[in-house]
Amino acid sequence: MNRVELSAQIIERKVLRYTPAGLPALDLVLAHESTVTEAQQDRKVKLDVKAVALGPVAEQLNRTDIGTSLLVTGFLGAPRNGRGVLLHITALTDIV
Repeated sequence: MNRVELSAQIIERKVLRYTPAGLPALDLVLAHESTVTEAQQDRKVKLDVKAVALGPVAEQLNRTDIGTSLLVTGFLGAPRNGRGVLLHITALTDIV
C-alpha cells in the first residue's frame, strides 16, 4: 500500500499550470514538524517535501495562503527527473 497522511504548511507554491490533457496541476513545497516515538524515545522530525496536486485539489491549493496548516493525503511517486520522492496530493483538509 502506498498512502501518506501528513500535517504540513505550504512554504512554496509555483504557478498553476495545465497538463497536456487539460488538467490543472500545481507544484508545491510543504514543511512538516512533529515529534514521534522511535525505539521508546521521542524524536523531533522536521522536513520539507516536494508535492504536486492535480485537478480540483490543485485549484483549491492555488487559492490557499502560503503558511496555511493542512492535513494532506496522497501517495509517493518519483518526480519527472526520477530523483528523490514526490508527494502526490489527492485530498486535503484545513487544520483549524
